[in-house]
Amino acid sequence: MMTSNIFSLESKDIWVFGGAGYLGQTTVKLLLESGARVLCADLGNRADQLAASLNHERFTPATLDVRNEREMNEFVDNSINKRGVPQGLVILTYGSTSKHFEDLTGQDFDEVNHAGLTATFLLVRKIGTVMEKAGRGNIVLFSSMYGSVSPDPRVYELPMNVNPIEYGVGKAGIVQMTKYLAVHWAKRGVRCNCISPGPFPNPAVQKKEPAFIGRLAQKVPMGRVGKPEEVAGTVTFLLTDAAGYITGQNIFVDGGWTIW
Repeated sequence: MMTSNIFSLESKDIWVFGGAGYLGQTTVKLLLESGARVLCADLGNRADQLAASLNHERFTPATLDVRNEREMNEFVDNSINKRGVPQGLVILTYGSTSKHFEDLTGQDFDEVNHAGLTATFLLVRKIGTVMEKAGRGNIVLFSSMYGSVSPDPRVYELPMNVNPIEYGVGKAGIVQMTKYLAVHWAKRGVRCNCISPGPFPNPAVQKKEPAFIGRLAQKVPMGRVGKPEEVAGTVTFLLTDAAGYITGQNIFVDGGWTIW
């Protein structure tokens, strides 16, 4: 029987890694509004700054560099000891450079994919394994439209740089990782999905580069760039019981960018 709380996250503990960025902040806010307790880990003092702006009793900030495997393992173990096994996990961390295609070195490529792929794998395996032992859990990873399609160079006129190859390669890997993990844990009560956002330029870019924003919008059937709450809503839905029969999916939140 359908109940009104099928869309609620009341009393659920959701851990968000990379949650202090542009899309992460809005996601965290919606998770809190939906009743969740939220542990948000990010680089430097970003999560602390978000905590100061939110001033919310169910929000816990933390500093973590997920690229450091030892630090990550210690953080997860300590957090489980304090909070228990989370019901939800969201990973928005990624790696990229600002270099042009011709200037990218092998070391650059390896470092980016360690941050975006290897670190994500180690983190999701660490937490997913304890979710498996608990017999329940819900994981949302982040890919990108550029994990499935190539950037159109015509959109990236100077001074903009074409979205870099190492970013797209890493995001394509997240899609396959999602499918693998979904199958691996399917009968153990753990779901895993990923989201592929389309064009979501941050406010600074929108203000500074209106011509670029216009070119992005022309590529979208809906004729506009995305709003952060549109990603947050998809994340929140996937974490609720309303999405209980959805796993292994890559959900495009792109205004239709990838359909033509």
